[in-house]
Amino acid sequence: MVSDHVHPFVYRAGFPQGLPAVDLVLAAGDLPGSYLEFLATTLPVPVVYVHGNHANEAVSEGEERVPPRGVIAAHGRVVTAAGLRIAGWGGVPRYRPDGPGQYTGAQARWGLGQLAWRARGGVDILLTHAPPSGPHAGSDYAHRGCEAIRRFMVRRRPRLVVHGHIHEYEGRKPDYTDPASGARVVNAYGYRVIELA
Repeated sequence: MVSDHVHPFVYRAGFPQGLPAVDLVLAAGDLPGSYLEFLATTLPVPVVYVHGNHANEAVSEGEERVPPRGVIAAHGRVVTAAGLRIAGWGGVPRYRPDGPGQYTGAQARWGLGQLAWRARGGVDILLTHAPPSGPHAGSDYAHRGCEAIRRFMVRRRPRLVVHGHIHEYEGRKPDYTDPASGARVVNAYGYRVIELA
């Protein structure tokens, strides 16, 4: 899993040497489209992503900006990859009136409510950019958690929630198990390899 930072171990000549075998890449936002395409062309596994709040996922094609190729956009959708059902929700709670990749509380409730309906058969993973409300929320307003994400977790009970957006300025916050949903919550900042139990 990756988010928010182009990691030098990943974005290098010789990658994926030194990487253990993986079945799937989850990209939790704020990554350049060229980095996502690099992952898709160097690893023989699906790359599933959601957008962040910096609008940098597109790639240049002539004079146009287009979505990255070879990857699966999951925002607002339930996708199946590597045998897992993955629900995606990109962006963050609004903290500026004109910022890209931001949503109001009403938009989050509506959008995640629609996503919960699409996920009524259940999902294995919820992939988001913003963290849910709770221990991984940042200490400043721009990095607060999203209550609508937490409500989705309670309704659909994914085994794993992967988010980005929370950098490690205050140190890496440990993974935790959400008591209301039973989901393991993981910050994907940089890059990490985990096993889904």
